[in-house]
Amino acid sequence: MTAIRVFEKAADLESLSLTLVDMPRPSPGPQQCVIEVHGAGVNPSDVKAALGAMPHAVWPRTPGRDYAGVVVDGPEHLLGKEVWGSGGELGISRDGTHAQYLLVDTAGVREKPKSVGMLEAGAVGVPFITAYEGLRRAGLSNNGDVVLVLGSNGKVGQAAIQLAARAGAQVFGVERSAGAYRGHACGPVDMIHAGDRDIADHVRDKTGGHGADIVFNTVGSPYFEQANRALAKGGRQIFISTIERSVPFDIFAFYRGQHTYVGIDSLALDSVGGAQILDLLAPGFDDGTLRPFPVGESHVYSLANALEAYRAVLSGSRERIVVRP
Repeated sequence: MTAIRVFEKAADLESLSLTLVDMPRPSPGPQQCVIEVHGAGVNPSDVKAALGAMPHAVWPRTPGRDYAGVVVDGPEHLLGKEVWGSGGELGISRDGTHAQYLLVDTAGVREKPKSVGMLEAGAVGVPFITAYEGLRRAGLSNNGDVVLVLGSNGKVGQAAIQLAARAGAQVFGVERSAGAYRGHACGPVDMIHAGDRDIADHVRDKTGGHGADIVFNTVGSPYFEQANRALAKGGRQIFISTIERSVPFDIFAFYRGQHTYVGIDSLALDSVGGAQILDLLAPGFDDGTLRPFPVGESHVYSLANALEAYRAVLSGSRERIVVRP
């Protein structure tokens, strides 16, 4: 099989060496299967792992966490099935998805929804799993929560908006520049241009002074203060990333507001945990309340051009980037 291999850490993307190698096709052991990969999303964490930013990564290895493909070896009941998956261990502590074939444990494999194509299915994983886990732990209900998503046109932001809208929440999105929400949502999204108005004031004005029950902060430190001011009594703020590691923290406002902070690291969710979340997401994709990210042909890369895919992701591409072996 052909696979990307990263043999050592690099100081930056310019010095990163992605080597295309021929390896034997893997053979499954008990409770394992081999998947012929048809599409594998490229996530920022894949690039960071290749650059050595994940201290628990094993070297050398094949990067990649998300995939969709066809089972070609393993238990008979899975052979020929079109499947999808994602795992925090893939591309980190074991070989990942940027290869022709992928060896995975059968417990982490699920049939993909028939309504979702291969390339799109291979790009669902990390963003939707991260968004789902954040909203689950923050206690998203079906009782009309107010949800504010910071970085709403990023992929996790778009997934969070889709899930919040599906739950019937009143949804606000924030971006640094003016413009419409770029993703799908089955309900209205009130977009806020962060440079135009005060985020907290706008949310409170539109909710009768209530504020946001949940703030999904995909950016971290730049929005920390405004996010705190936007929180309703008992509100929860979700963090998945940041620019500055340390920020001023008003403890008095925190406990008087009865607030909660929720930290999400999707690397902690292995393929089995990811599969369990995909089970819960699949009905939404089937009924159309959730939609995969569109994957244009100009954003699909071969294994031979994977370094260009990594560059596109690291440069902040707004489109979902996919490797098609």
